[in-house]
Amino acid sequence: MDLQAWHIGTDADIERGQDRIDRVHDPVSLRNRRKVLLAHYYEENPQGESDRRVIQARMHGMDFFFSTDAEVFSKKFLDFGSRTLLETAIEDLSSANRKKGKLLDLGCGYGPIGIIMKRVFPSMEVTMADINSRALELARENAENNSVKCVDIRKSDGCASVEGLYDVVLTNPPVRAGKQTVFSFYDGAFEHLSEGGFLYVVLQKKQGAPSSEKYLMEKFGNCEVIAKESGYWIMKAVK
Repeated sequence: MDLQAWHIGTDADIERGQDRIDRVHDPVSLRNRRKVLLAHYYEENPQGESDRRVIQARMHGMDFFFSTDAEVFSKKFLDFGSRTLLETAIEDLSSANRKKGKLLDLGCGYGPIGIIMKRVFPSMEVTMADINSRALELARENAENNSVKCVDIRKSDGCASVEGLYDVVLTNPPVRAGKQTVFSFYDGAFEHLSEGGFLYVVLQKKQGAPSSEKYLMEKFGNCEVIAKESGYWIMKAVK
């Protein structure tokens, strides 16, 4: 597995530690701190102050550079869940010889999943969808900066503005938006998957992976946990 260890500990541990450092070296007022806490990466039109940065990731033997910003998911590093989802899906699709077709990155954020999948499987038609306008702007920029062309990047609340059928859907769903929103992602994926299409989902066990497994089993009639890593589950359902 070509998965570099960029940090030790959980994403939450890293965020807490970095937040402590940020407060020491760049103190902000209590009022501004509250604004940060109230900001969510799943909001449609983020209003918070920009805090752009560039992060680097190495996946599948390739280097990627992503511009990120405040009020987008995992702005400081490519999160472990998305890394694990990518590596698992790439391996599974390669084993199944599914290197072509249409792929949907549902809840794409600033674009790492869709962009990396397009680089690994250049013959795939990739659509990337998210509600966050700031994240979508970054996704378009990141696609260009990582030499990814012919991807459809669109604004969509879940699958509301997604069209057509897909052979593969990948999602790292917005768990902080609540279970109803997460399950709506699964419903949308089911509606937009072709017969025999694959859905790949990453969730932490403590954030509801078992209940998602149960829901997917009921929705699709099947669901397999194909990988477990540091509390993260990669689930696969076939339509």
